[in-house]
Amino acid sequence: MTHTLKVTAFLATVAQVMMGDAFAQQLKPQPWPTTLPTVEVPVFEKDTISIVQFGAISDGITLNTNSINKAIEECSNKGGGVVVIPRGTWLTGPIELKSNVNLHLKSDALLTFTADKSQYKLVETNWEGLAAVRNQSPISGTNLVNVAITGKGIIDGNGQAWRMVKRDKQTDSQWKKLLASGGVVSEDKKSWYPSEAALKASKIKNAGVIAPGKTLKDYEEIKDFLRPNLLVLTKCDKILLEGVTFQNSPAWNLHPLMSQNITIRNLTVRNPWYGQNGDGLDLESCKNVLVENSSFDVGDDGICIKSGRDEQGRKRAMPTENVIVRNCVVYSAHGGFVIGSEMSGGARNIYVSDCTFIGTDIGLRFKTTRGRGGVVENIFIKNINMKDIPGEAILFDMYYAAIDPVALAGEKRDAPKVVLLPVTEETPQFKNIYISNVVADGAEKAIFVRGLPEMNIHSLFLENMTLRAKKGVEIEEAKNLYFKNIHVIAEDTRPVVNIARSSALTFDGLKYNQGAEVLFNITGETSSNINVVNTKTADAKTPAEFGTDVNKKKALKISK
Repeated sequence: MTHTLKVTAFLATVAQVMMGDAFAQQLKPQPWPTTLPTVEVPVFEKDTISIVQFGAISDGITLNTNSINKAIEECSNKGGGVVVIPRGTWLTGPIELKSNVNLHLKSDALLTFTADKSQYKLVETNWEGLAAVRNQSPISGTNLVNVAITGKGIIDGNGQAWRMVKRDKQTDSQWKKLLASGGVVSEDKKSWYPSEAALKASKIKNAGVIAPGKTLKDYEEIKDFLRPNLLVLTKCDKILLEGVTFQNSPAWNLHPLMSQNITIRNLTVRNPWYGQNGDGLDLESCKNVLVENSSFDVGDDGICIKSGRDEQGRKRAMPTENVIVRNCVVYSAHGGFVIGSEMSGGARNIYVSDCTFIGTDIGLRFKTTRGRGGVVENIFIKNINMKDIPGEAILFDMYYAAIDPVALAGEKRDAPKVVLLPVTEETPQFKNIYISNVVADGAEKAIFVRGLPEMNIHSLFLENMTLRAKKGVEIEEAKNLYFKNIHVIAEDTRPVVNIARSSALTFDGLKYNQGAEVLFNITGETSSNINVVNTKTADAKTPAEFGTDVNKKKALKISK
C-alpha cells in the first residue's frame, strides 16, 4: 500500500511565516490535497455458516454466547468465511471475533447483549487513553487480520444496565420511571446509578486505571462501575464495518484501537442523548481509515479522533493518521467531528468533507489541555453544513475541562485563569488546519479559538463560510490565522470579532451585519499585526475598540 500527500507547499508556507510576523508574511489558504490515503479492505471466503447450526435459539431468553463464539471459531479455523445471524432476537454474552470472519446480520436480526454483568469478565484494556481494567466488551478482537461486521441488522449493547444518568438530563416523568426501575441515587440527588457498587466506585479517583502491583481480582469490588465499550478492535488490520446499526452502548460505541486499514460505511450509530460517555466512533492511534455514508445520534462526541492520554499516549507514540471522513450526518452529540482531548500521540493527515451536523452541541470541535502534549496538524475540512448548534459552530480550545460543552440552565462557568508556563513535552499543539465551505444556520457562537499563552493555536485557515449565530468570533492566544470570505451574521454585535493576546491575523473579505455596534475589539499587550483587507469596516458604528494595553499602530492595519 502506498500513501502520498501533497502538503510540501503547505508546510513550506508555514515555515516561512514562522520566521517573522510582518504583515507581508501572513499565511495564505491552501488547496485541498489532490491525493488522499488509500485503505485496504478485507476479503473473505464465500463459505457461509449459520449460528443456528451451533444450537443458537432466537427467543430473546436463551443465552447464545457459546453458539455464536463456536460458529466464529470454527469458521476462522477452516480458513474463514461468513457467520450468519438470521432474523430474530438473539440474546448473548461477549462475542470474540476471529481473523478472516465476516459476522453478518440479516435484515430484522437483533443481536442484544445480556444485562447479567457476571457474563463479562474483567480484562486489561484501555479507557480514555490510559491502560485500565474494564469489563470485557460485548464485541472484541485483538491482533486480527481480515475481520468484519456487516449486514442490515441491529446490535444492542443494553447500555441502560451499566450507565449512570444525570437528573438534569431527564424530565420529571423519565426520572420517576428510572427510580422505579431500581438502582440508587447519589447523595446530592443529581445522579442515578444502576447499583450501590457502581455509586461507591464513582467516588474513587481514576477508578479502573491499572496500578502497579494490582491484579484483576483487586478490581472486583468496583466491577459494576467499569463500563465496557460496545466494540473494541485492538491491533487489527483490515477491518470492515458496514450496514449495521450499533446502539445503546454501555460506554463508547465503536472503538478501533491501534489498528489500521479500517473501512466504516453505511452505519447507523445510536445512543440516548443523555448517555454518559456515549461516543459514537473513537478512532484511537489508528491509521489508514475511511468513514463514509454513516449517521450518528449519540450521547457524547460523534466522530472522534484520539491517540492516547498524557505520558502513556506520548510513550505509545502512535498518532491517528491518514483518515478520510465523508458524507456523514451527526445529530445529537457533544461534537460532530472532534479531535481530542486524548490526543497525546498526535493526529495528522485527516480529511473531512461533505458532512452535516444537526442539533450537535458543537460542530467542529478541537479540544486539549495542558499535560496532553501531542501535535494535531495537517487537517483539511470542507463542505460542512450545520443547523441548530447549541454551542460553537467551530471550536478550538486548549483549556478542555471534561465537562459538557453546553452549560445547563443556571450553571455558572468561569473562564480559566491565564498563566504563562514553560513549554515542555506536556504542551499540546494545534497547527496547520484548513477549513473551508461551511454554512451554520444557528449557533450560540460562530467561531471560538483559545490557545495557551506559551503555545498559541497557529497556522489556522478558515475560508468561505456563512455563520449565523448569537455571538460572532472570539480569538484568544492565537497566531498566524487567516480568515477569507467569512460572513458572520451575529445577533450580538458588540463586538463581531473579539481578539485577545493574538497576533499575525488576516481578515480578508469579512462580512457582517451592516450597522454593527463594534466590528473589532482588541485587547492584550501582545495583540499585534492584525491585517484587515477587502472589508467594509465603515459599515460598523465603531470599526475598532482597543484595550488600554494595546499599541493601536502595531495592532491593526486596515487596507482597502
